[in-house]
Amino acid sequence: MDYPPNVKLIRVPCSGRVDSVHLIKAFEEGMDGVYVAGCLEGECHFLTGNLRAKKRVEYVKGVLTTLGINPERLRMYNLSAAMGSRFVEIAREMTEMIRSLGPSPVKTGAGREFPQEQEEGEEQ
Repeated sequence: MDYPPNVKLIRVPCSGRVDSVHLIKAFEEGMDGVYVAGCLEGECHFLTGNLRAKKRVEYVKGVLTTLGINPERLRMYNLSAAMGSRFVEIAREMTEMIRSLGPSPVKTGAGREFPQEQEEGEEQ
């Protein structure tokens, strides 16, 4: 099964080892999108690693939003090692979704992808 050649795999013993800093660093280094593939929920070999990874992904999505980067550029998927065809499908879906969003504003220096939300009481 072939997945798109622009997908770079970084293997870790458990998705719970993926730290928020790793995810942010990937965007800093010019990645247009990142996804974390962890065990199915309730089936983590390290018990709660995939749940920790999910929380970190959600946290970093909030950071990306604050920075004006579309949080859809970061996703978490849960699948088993026996779901190779699903992995390839996800890789293709992510590639197409990122292609539709275009290059990361971090890479292009274009600034925010969307306007900053105003705090209540702020004037434009």
